[in-house]
Amino acid sequence: MGNRNQAEVVVITGASAGVGRATVREFARHGARIGLIARGVDGLEGARREVEALGGQALALPTDVSDPEQVNAAAERVERELGPIDIWVNDAMTSVFAPIKEMTGEEFRRVTEVTYLGYVNGSLAALKYMLPRDRGVIVHVGSALAYRSIPLQAAYCGAKHAALGFFSALRTELLHDKSQVKTVMVQMPALNTPQFGWCRSKLPRKAQPVPPIFQPEVAARAVYYAAHHPWRREYFVGGSTVKAIFGNKVAPWLLDWYLARKGYEAQQYDGHADPNRPDNLYEPVGGDHGAHGAFDSRSKDESWEFWAESHWQWLAVGLGVGVGLAGLAWQRLHGGGTLKKAVHTAKAAKEILQAKAA
Repeated sequence: MGNRNQAEVVVITGASAGVGRATVREFARHGARIGLIARGVDGLEGARREVEALGGQALALPTDVSDPEQVNAAAERVERELGPIDIWVNDAMTSVFAPIKEMTGEEFRRVTEVTYLGYVNGSLAALKYMLPRDRGVIVHVGSALAYRSIPLQAAYCGAKHAALGFFSALRTELLHDKSQVKTVMVQMPALNTPQFGWCRSKLPRKAQPVPPIFQPEVAARAVYYAAHHPWRREYFVGGSTVKAIFGNKVAPWLLDWYLARKGYEAQQYDGHADPNRPDNLYEPVGGDHGAHGAFDSRSKDESWEFWAESHWQWLAVGLGVGVGLAGLAWQRLHGGGTLKKAVHTAKAAKEILQAKAA
């Protein structure tokens, strides 16, 4: 992609921790040169050291993604010091765990500026360089909550809905212009990241992701795959994501009822949260927090649903072979032209899966 005969250049926002940090490691393992964007200097330096330990090159760029001037300056440094940007990953986020009635308008504004407008600012900065070259990929790290809102995270859900709307408009415009710049969105399940220990919370107990929980490396592998296979519109990680998104399309009223009963308890665990702990709504929390949160013992290392999405060719071949063998067995038992029909059925199944991937 992009820079032939040399390492690709990647920018990752939210690179200091969580999914962003795991994504940094994933790209570093593949030899990318990486621009690291986040507010927390400690986490950025930790990420930079990890990239260099893997033999790569990284540029730490302390940046608040809600400020378009800072984002543009960071992109300009990447272009100047690492080279032309091939891939831009929008991942930075923040949230507030609280009932709507206990939140302020300022808190809603801040979450929106980071979690939604941060994606807009990042995309605009990337497009400035990608469009004239007519190449590049913008990856948006999404969420099942971009489709299905839950209680106690109204600001975050609203921002993710907005990010989905922005992505859809951007993709449509790129298609209209016949641009070779691509954009793709990866919808994530609940993930074991540090955000639950540093996002602002007004809950009576400690905040947690709604189970089932997946490790951030699962998300990172999906982001890497999507960045290199951007002809799909979206990728869904985790069966829970698929259930939430398509369940909401079929019976949103049923999910309203279910979440009203279960959604509060599912987002809390253990004892009382420390009301005096620092949060990252306006300033980063000091220290290098890495990729993982406090839920390692309850988190899954694989998403079989995403494995199926990313290995659809093998599944198509397997389905075709299975149908063909079934047809052969039927022909041997009953004779006639059934084998040809079976072969045609296998080909049709493969074509359907190829169309789905496109």
